[in-house]
Amino acid sequence: MLKINEIYKSIQGESTYAGLPCIFIRLTYCNLRCTYCDTEYAFYEGRDMSLDEIINQISQLDCKLVEVTGGEPLVQSESLDLMKHLCDEGYKVLLETGGSLPVENVDPRVIIIMDLKCPSSGMMNKNRYANLQFLKPEDELKFVIGDEEDYEWSKNIINEHRLTGRCNILFSCVFGKITPGKLTSLILKDKLNVRFQLQMHKYIWAPETKGV
Repeated sequence: MLKINEIYKSIQGESTYAGLPCIFIRLTYCNLRCTYCDTEYAFYEGRDMSLDEIINQISQLDCKLVEVTGGEPLVQSESLDLMKHLCDEGYKVLLETGGSLPVENVDPRVIIIMDLKCPSSGMMNKNRYANLQFLKPEDELKFVIGDEEDYEWSKNIINEHRLTGRCNILFSCVFGKITPGKLTSLILKDKLNVRFQLQMHKYIWAPETKGV
């Protein structure tokens, strides 16, 4: 059984899959408390569902791209079985994880989208750098940047761990903090080989809207 906060179909708002229709399976619980968290409602709220119940519900939504997210989905060990089952059923599976818990046991068919928490998150000391060795070329590493300190820290981490070319690297703004224009100008000035992204769903709908 898994504790599920919500299941819904929407437009993928982030990652290299942004803009595509996607089913979101949001799991309850998180072991982090980032300063900018926009899904605090997923910390505790949810209902128990079996794998069969989850698969049955998403099969009615007519979409083959699925993201397993949270909260932090890897807090629940059964999430590994869920992702494997989804892959076996022919779904393209994305995992959104905060980067503090091990990813080595995630099914290799799953696209891992993993954060490295920047200083302004307040959770930088929770980063599990050992996870970097398990990222595949098609996986994605995300830096959520709130200010220039975060930006400089992200640059240093990329250089220190020689991350360029190892996987997709995403730079995202903390919504309402550093502006998209400021962040893109820094990326262009430093000629960084990263993908800038916006949280598209926060511009389509009101930022606090759930289920999108």
